[in-house]
Amino acid sequence: MIVTALALLAAAAEPPKKGMPAITEQTQRSGGERTADQLALRFDSADLAFEVLPDTYQLTGIATLGFTAKTPLTRLVIDLDRNLPVSAIAIDGVTLPASAWSNPEGQLVIRLPRPLTAGQSVSARITYGGTPHVALNAPWDDGVVWSKTPDGRLWFATTTEGYGCDLLWPCLDFSEGEPAAVTLHVTVPKGLKAPSNGKLLGIDTLSDGRTTWHWRTAHPNTYAIALNVGPYEEISGIYKSRFGNSIPMFYWYLPGEKAQAERLFAEFAPTLDFFETMIGPYPFGDEKVGVVETPHKGMEHQTINAYGNGYAKAIEGFDWLFQHEFTHEWFANQLTAANWDDYWLHEGYGSYMQPAYGQWREGNARYITMMMGQRSQIVNKAPIVRGKILTEEEVYEASRGGAGLDIYMKGSWMLHTLRGLIGDKAFWDVTRLAVYGRPDPRPGNFTPRFGSTREYEALVAKVTGKDYHWFFDVYLRQAALPDLVETRTGDTLTLAWRVPGNGPFPLPIDITVDGIRRTLPMTDGRGTLTISGDAHVVIDPDARVLRRSIAVEEMQAWQARPR
Repeated sequence: MIVTALALLAAAAEPPKKGMPAITEQTQRSGGERTADQLALRFDSADLAFEVLPDTYQLTGIATLGFTAKTPLTRLVIDLDRNLPVSAIAIDGVTLPASAWSNPEGQLVIRLPRPLTAGQSVSARITYGGTPHVALNAPWDDGVVWSKTPDGRLWFATTTEGYGCDLLWPCLDFSEGEPAAVTLHVTVPKGLKAPSNGKLLGIDTLSDGRTTWHWRTAHPNTYAIALNVGPYEEISGIYKSRFGNSIPMFYWYLPGEKAQAERLFAEFAPTLDFFETMIGPYPFGDEKVGVVETPHKGMEHQTINAYGNGYAKAIEGFDWLFQHEFTHEWFANQLTAANWDDYWLHEGYGSYMQPAYGQWREGNARYITMMMGQRSQIVNKAPIVRGKILTEEEVYEASRGGAGLDIYMKGSWMLHTLRGLIGDKAFWDVTRLAVYGRPDPRPGNFTPRFGSTREYEALVAKVTGKDYHWFFDVYLRQAALPDLVETRTGDTLTLAWRVPGNGPFPLPIDITVDGIRRTLPMTDGRGTLTISGDAHVVIDPDARVLRRSIAVEEMQAWQARPR
């Protein structure tokens, strides 16, 4: 019996393989069409108590969730991976029998002891735990990461953007399922730290040396709740905002990296100043700017952004990954897309703000160099926006019709072209309205909000006084790029836009003739000018317009050839 028990214990201590334990199709689905029961809930609060158990590779939790019914309800439908089985549920303090709930496929259905009428609130206390799904390749495939520091201590992280919050805790796994407030209590082994979302409320030390870290955050994105555990060291400071408030800044890094960590931390304040100058106040200044080193590349976890870029150096002189994830505090966490179909608002802007920062730091040469680095990655296989409610995988996976990386790079280039079209002031005014919902953001006069492509188009029309639906229809709702066809007959040069769908496309184009610049208005999609036969002509000399490039297509075909 002793041998058997020891064998079982040893087996239980084996780390799960990557991609295991398997998750259901329901758990893998994030976003998309939701049940009427879920849409009928307003998510008021979540109190989440976690314990990370590295000896058994398990995660246990007690989630106390507060909801208000928008319409009458007889049950709660809550997303939760079945690899974290439920052991007890209490509704408004009354323990339910096990027969009152079920979770066969990753969606927990709880039969309420009494029906809810519209406007009534309910509290559900859910005790659960098990072996969480291990990410196959975080952060591109989601789950937990069990890792070790160079000296052999636990280094643990979570990432859930793709498959959703239900990998870790019972939640509403769609964008508009954000809870108004979340309190976290994270218990970890002795000697380890647990930086997480929001403001630190305190740390309790238990009798055996374990510690419980208490955090609170407001309006977190559904996939933004993150657990990070390790023997972290900490750098902190205060940023004096141009808006008059003081913002605490923290970076948690692994031992032995102090010099590198300090150099990265030195980027925090100037990056903040860039965003506050160009867009507006840091959205979570009453909580913190937080970054934590992780055993995966990175992710925009609200106020605790994951960083795993290895302190890489690049010619632009700043850490692109830190800047990209920090961008998402504005474009993902403050402005959240209401539907995955609109995720270019996150990733298009998320990618565009690195060249914009390069321009702010060094000027136009750096900006266009970085933009051209993105241009070669645009593949135009699927539209960025499809006009329906989508899951995360339907957006990202080419096999499911998704645009994939084009959400990032094509979205960025569309913004670059839009900025050239409507001008700098209008572009940043539109951006500010999209992020804050108002033109005059100040600390305390805004909260996180949801946005959509249609709203963004309306904001462009509001700011400019013009309808640019033709622009967005081509760049967002068509896969192929507009093609600028050049015809030269004698002394006449004709330029004509050819666009998918053959709709209107009056996008002006700059041109230089023997070094003299002019702009062709292309009002009906065409423009002509008279030039001498030996004139030197350069079309779009500043590369302001996203259009078809034969050179890019041939290069991509060459790169994809069999070797």
